[in-house]
Amino acid sequence: MAKLPKYILLLVVVLLPFAIDALLGRGWVRIVDFAMLYIMLALGLNIVVGYAGLLDLGYIAFFAVGAYCYALTGSPHLALAFPQLFPDGLHLSFLVVLPMAALLAGGMGVILGAPTLRLRGDYLAIVTLGFGEIIRIFMNNLNAPVNLTNGPQGISRIDPINIAGMSLNATQKIFGIALPSVHLYFYLFLTFAALVVFVSHRLERSRIGRAWMAIREDEVAASAMGINTRNLKLLAFAMGAAFGGVSGTLFAGFQGFVSPESFSLMESIMVLCMVVLGGMGHIYGVILGGLLLALMPEMLRHSVVPMQQALFGRIIIDPESLRMLLFGTALIAVMLYRPAGLWPSPVRRRELLTDEME
Repeated sequence: MAKLPKYILLLVVVLLPFAIDALLGRGWVRIVDFAMLYIMLALGLNIVVGYAGLLDLGYIAFFAVGAYCYALTGSPHLALAFPQLFPDGLHLSFLVVLPMAALLAGGMGVILGAPTLRLRGDYLAIVTLGFGEIIRIFMNNLNAPVNLTNGPQGISRIDPINIAGMSLNATQKIFGIALPSVHLYFYLFLTFAALVVFVSHRLERSRIGRAWMAIREDEVAASAMGINTRNLKLLAFAMGAAFGGVSGTLFAGFQGFVSPESFSLMESIMVLCMVVLGGMGHIYGVILGGLLLALMPEMLRHSVVPMQQALFGRIIIDPESLRMLLFGTALIAVMLYRPAGLWPSPVRRRELLTDEME
């Protein structure tokens, strides 16, 4: 009987896309799909920021690496740049590209982490911010002399994710139940999100996770206790980046189009705010923060305009401006009244209470 609530929760999650489709429409299922991607990104950044205490403002760069990795190997674009080598493009399988993107993004994480080992706080934030912008500008300008990324126009006609001969861009019948494309992607993203949660949970309770938390609290003391801070910080960057690369691969297959505009600094800040708002270092808090910040803008977009037209007969405040206003207000309120986040970890809550008592 004790396990019954878990089974009920699993059933609710499995039936969630059908309920959303029936009540709100299929467009909202797609929005929830994007929310799952953001949750994966936030959990990856939580390893770097929440566990190891390394402020990373360029995390979206690893998302871009994964997305462009799948875009280049799963579209006819390479036929334009290298017609002799790839007359029809590569069109590699999703299951082949996924580990490639994770390894490539993890390697980029090590490249970012290596020169920043001695940096902390604001200096680390500035360097990682610059790294994220360098990657975005690199993708934006690498259309000459060889058109590798197609510049600001982006790469289109990306192959949909195909698993066991089943394309997720088409409605499929499974056990006699017709599942639309957005439902199939929901279950795929849910599977990967659950895998990321499992890995994060195991890391948190492992010796590596405890060493990361020791570095977060006091790097000098951790080093004095024999913890290899250099290797563990590089490992944190690599593992967080690998999760970002996986999320980027899923994004490219789902969206069918990538461009540098999808990987702006604002996206990095948004993912960081998901971690901070939910509760740094707490898996379930990060999931909560990801859901709130991914879904609330869409709820505002669908409600603010009709509400203003009904009340005033015209649009007085642009939904985007109102979104940023509410977003900033919420962050200020959380920092004042819930500095550990909306759902902090018990350890983090005790640490803050101890600091306040001192």
